[in-house]
Amino acid sequence: MVVRPINSRLTGTLILLAVLNGCGRENPVHEISATDSGVEVRDHSSGSEELYWASWRGPHGNGVAPDQTLPTAWDNSSGVLWRSDVPGRGHSAPVVIGDSVYVATAIAEPETQQVLSYDRETGDSQWTTTVHEGGLPSERSVHRKSTHANATIASDGHHLYAVFLNSDSIIVTAINIDGKIVWRQEAGKFVSRFGYAPSPVLYKSLVIVAADNSGGGYLAALDGETGKVAWRISRGNIDSYSSATVANVGGRDQLLISGCDNVTSYDPATGEKLWATPTAYEASCGTVVTTDELIFASGGYPSKETVCLSATGERLWANKTKVYEPSMVVVADQLIGVTDGGIAHCWRTATGDVVWRKRLSGNFSASPLVCNGRVYVPNLSGDTFVFTSEDGAYRQISKNKLGDDCYASPAAADGKLFLRVGVGSGSTRQEQLVCIGE
Repeated sequence: MVVRPINSRLTGTLILLAVLNGCGRENPVHEISATDSGVEVRDHSSGSEELYWASWRGPHGNGVAPDQTLPTAWDNSSGVLWRSDVPGRGHSAPVVIGDSVYVATAIAEPETQQVLSYDRETGDSQWTTTVHEGGLPSERSVHRKSTHANATIASDGHHLYAVFLNSDSIIVTAINIDGKIVWRQEAGKFVSRFGYAPSPVLYKSLVIVAADNSGGGYLAALDGETGKVAWRISRGNIDSYSSATVANVGGRDQLLISGCDNVTSYDPATGEKLWATPTAYEASCGTVVTTDELIFASGGYPSKETVCLSATGERLWANKTKVYEPSMVVVADQLIGVTDGGIAHCWRTATGDVVWRKRLSGNFSASPLVCNGRVYVPNLSGDTFVFTSEDGAYRQISKNKLGDDCYASPAAADGKLFLRVGVGSGSTRQEQLVCIGE
């Protein structure tokens, strides 16, 4: 046996790096059952405001917009109805409720996390609500591409629900349509390795948030009226970044999430686990998409995989494609995904057979939107591709330049498209909310 001397300098460096990155920190999850919480899950009518695009991935949580006539061609000098500056940075996508457009943002100096309201017709600023002052995670615990305002707002027409990582916790805040804070509630603690990404999902009277992290991951549901925790369940100690979604698959409502080595289904009313199906990856960013009977997910670390499951979690087909940051979309009988590196893939939903592949230019973080069979997806250079899948082939309609970058996913409402883009670079970069229409 050979005994090697300990390099104390190296050991000290490794320990320091572990501490700086939050490694080893644990926050045991205090689980709360739906029975013990006493929170009643109620059917919840929307408010008087029309919910055009009221949460992450739109009305059905799948990136599909109701049929309407959306523009297909624009640039920095034409097709833009209005543009308004957005302070700070954020990947929070626009949501459109009634006559207003809302986004979340974060400002480095002074440290603030905010929700902003803009007039849908003019782009005029309506109000700014500061949700947090101070408490932002350190820069070393947030990925260089990330921000302190990644989560897209969700609204039931009565309240806006904003979720931020602040003071090492995931905090949910309810704000009324006039910009007044109604309640604020900690969903649980959070150890940040690359930042916090998931957006909240609404189910009946509940606001559900995902928080997979190495310190102790969980799903938590809060009562939308009071903020009281209705249930909270542990999900292990793995860093993953996907938003949960609720879909009716196989005739029942299922809360679905990809990551932590599985695609997992829960009862959204109680948090009870229905099934879990192992995947080749532990970390994912994209949100699960579904049909009435099928479930699709993709991930990329440590292995690459796109998988199709039945409504009960049976693996039906899989391939070694990594659709990581952007979520996928279902268009008729086809599944379409655009990889981070800009390759668009199209598969048959039933079999996984490849219909076509097409290399697009640039890299991608935003998720595609579908309207009338047309796919809209912006890249990190500010180019939005509009295309269809016809006769077994990719058919590009247009490629539209707007700004210098685009990290946030688009929203659609009343024949208009809403994008959050960056203009300029470095210290001169300015984010803008842009309305595109005929």
